[in-house]
Amino acid sequence: MSTGLADNVRKYRRAAGLSQEQLAHEAGLSLSVVRKVEQGGDARVETLHALARALGVSTSALFATETPNPVVGDEGNRRYLAELRRALMPPIGLDSTLADLGEAGDLSTIRREIEDGHALYQADRYSSIAKKLPSLLRSAEAAVASLEGAEQQLAMIARSHALLLAGKYLTQVRQYDMAYHALAEAIRLARATGRRLTAATGVVGMCWLLLRQDRFDESEQLASVTAADMEPRISESSPGQMAVWGELSLRVASAAVRNNRPDVAREARRMAATAASALDKEHIDYRSHWTTFGPVTAELKAVEDLSIIGDARGVLQRADDGLLSQKAVRSYGKPSANNWDRHRLDVSKAHVTLGSHQDAMDVLASIRETSGEWIKHQVMARYVMSDILKSRKRTLTQDMRDMAAHLGVAG
Repeated sequence: MSTGLADNVRKYRRAAGLSQEQLAHEAGLSLSVVRKVEQGGDARVETLHALARALGVSTSALFATETPNPVVGDEGNRRYLAELRRALMPPIGLDSTLADLGEAGDLSTIRREIEDGHALYQADRYSSIAKKLPSLLRSAEAAVASLEGAEQQLAMIARSHALLLAGKYLTQVRQYDMAYHALAEAIRLARATGRRLTAATGVVGMCWLLLRQDRFDESEQLASVTAADMEPRISESSPGQMAVWGELSLRVASAAVRNNRPDVAREARRMAATAASALDKEHIDYRSHWTTFGPVTAELKAVEDLSIIGDARGVLQRADDGLLSQKAVRSYGKPSANNWDRHRLDVSKAHVTLGSHQDAMDVLASIRETSGEWIKHQVMARYVMSDILKSRKRTLTQDMRDMAAHLGVAG
């Protein structure tokens, strides 16, 4: 069955004067993968990156509007997050909104609850944060509705931070419709109260969400425009301002490299490195920017680019060297657990690509030991495990079977 994606790949291949065999060679893919795509089969986004690079087009150029496949197996998530969905997205009628706000929380209590929520997020305690968020969001919204003047402005700021936390969590667990609503409302409130840095933090999260939805053009454009608006004077800027500018530069680079725009990605990585160098260490303050940012984080993301373009040897060569060495991490500080674990997934993927299945398993096992809940939500972890299962010729070890079960990958 032909699809828009299949038609686009075929169209650009013929325009480039390539046979399927030649395209497979240029993209570093098997002929069977190219044939599968052109026959309407599903493909990983990383496969589309490779095809786009070989064809000399952006990855987004290959995408096409289609009727989606039926959604199967999401019934549990609808039930699990029903209370959070009610708190975040209440029904709206002709004259009213059916929202049960409850009692307005004390602002100091709301701020403390937000801090506690960030701690739960960093500890991968996703069930706990899902239970905390509904009451936190209702309490913050009720405070906005009940207060006036300067106190209402402070309540709006607190609600903006609560929504940023919700957007971060919901993006991580891939509930994108709710995440978009939370982030958009957080940005709106921050703008309304004149908190440009908080609004820019929300934009960082919005760009991450767009990236996860493969909306590369929009993610790059939004991050680029916002970074230009926020560009600091290095000698006069606060650590929070420098971190947000650096995070926006990371988002530009991440979107551009996935969209086959290497020159844009390279310049954005340079700007991120400039911001990281100005900080001179990993900086963390969730009230002023999205996550931990500094020299180690900037280097992690630069190595991630190598993984995206398929340079497995390059990933392994830089994985524990330079700014990612143990000595450097002790000197500059640790990146966020999520960013470090994402980097280790790149390392595991590189080992699989080079046929080192046991090394890949060792990395996955180390991530599971420290971040067992986080890894279950990572598509790349399932891809790596699937590749191990498909390519391993010998009988699977018990550890491999356990990992496959943990990730929900069929053996």
